[in-house]
Amino acid sequence: MSKKTLFNIGPFHPLQEEAEFFQLTVDGERVVEADVRISYNHRGIEKLSESKTFDQVPFLIERVCGICSASHPLAYIQAVEDIAHVDVPPRAKYLRTIVNELERIHSHMLWLGLAGHFLGYNTVFMWAWKYREPIMDVLEIATGSRVNYANCKIGGVRRDMTAEQLESVLKVMDETEKAVDMLTKAVLDDPVLHARLKGVGRLKTADARLYGAVGPTGRASGLAIDTRKDDPYAAYDQMDFKLITAPDGDVFSKAVVRCLETIESIKIIRQAIRRIPGGPIDARVDAIPPGEAVGHVEAPRGETFHYVRSDGSNYPVRHKVRAPSYMNVPTFRTSVVGGEIADAALTLASVDPCYSCTERLIRVVDAGTRKPLYDFNDLLRLSREKTERIRRS
Repeated sequence: MSKKTLFNIGPFHPLQEEAEFFQLTVDGERVVEADVRISYNHRGIEKLSESKTFDQVPFLIERVCGICSASHPLAYIQAVEDIAHVDVPPRAKYLRTIVNELERIHSHMLWLGLAGHFLGYNTVFMWAWKYREPIMDVLEIATGSRVNYANCKIGGVRRDMTAEQLESVLKVMDETEKAVDMLTKAVLDDPVLHARLKGVGRLKTADARLYGAVGPTGRASGLAIDTRKDDPYAAYDQMDFKLITAPDGDVFSKAVVRCLETIESIKIIRQAIRRIPGGPIDARVDAIPPGEAVGHVEAPRGETFHYVRSDGSNYPVRHKVRAPSYMNVPTFRTSVVGGEIADAALTLASVDPCYSCTERLIRVVDAGTRKPLYDFNDLLRLSREKTERIRRS
């Protein structure tokens, strides 16, 4: 009779940049059950947003994730622009598109390098990060920063780009395309990678729909979803690009989707630079009226939502964020089951998880009965009671 063993990944683990807990039930070398436990790193971004003016919020939420510093502010800003009925100048829309696609290339190449590192292919790791470095330099040229861009604002963008700067971006795209083409061929042609990645961490199409998987995680399972095409924003309705999907949902498919998407991003940037119109980069916005709206953007990891409600003051009265990792990380519960324990870390890394994106704690449940013990108000009450006991003593 086989003996089942519990195997813990986290809350602190060398694979994970942030705290998160995954408990696997293992029968021999085979994973038979998985439990995903989140919310070890709640930073209160949504609550902090309510204490910032509408113009200050983008500087806060671009720190939701260091790889999505363009996606989150743009989703928020589009929601506010919807409330205020702002007509964004065409040139600003093109500049937003360029920066967001540069971010996608930077994110996908970062993931590809880490995937090589997890596999023991450190040459791929060094190659991918070497060729990613010029993308970071170009982002600094475009926005003034390599990480937190602070470029997008309500009504447009803060910085324009000169013809010389746009030309320098095109030159980097030429070199990047050669590098990505080489890396893509390395992935597609290497028999060891095929043997190591195909069939590993498979997320079936039905499960991808059930969990609401987004971005490359969903597209690698055959879901033809992409906000840039489904509900175009910025200048994406003027761009010609392919929606990349793969049918198998395994780690190999996720790698292929990201490699091919990077090539499409290069095409988008070239089109945007060649077609960019002249004119202003900012529309005047005097006040934000009462109202509510949702802005969504196709971040590198998938669709991100920002809900904003205004009461007519200079501060949002509610700001809710749903980042793509909040949908993609739970798919690990099904994609890891049936695989070997040696593939667990790679399967988890394949969704490109960002754990602290929108960590939230709603209630505490009994681990045995699954009955709720405390909701948020109970936790708030207990915290205040403890504070009062300390004050009295």
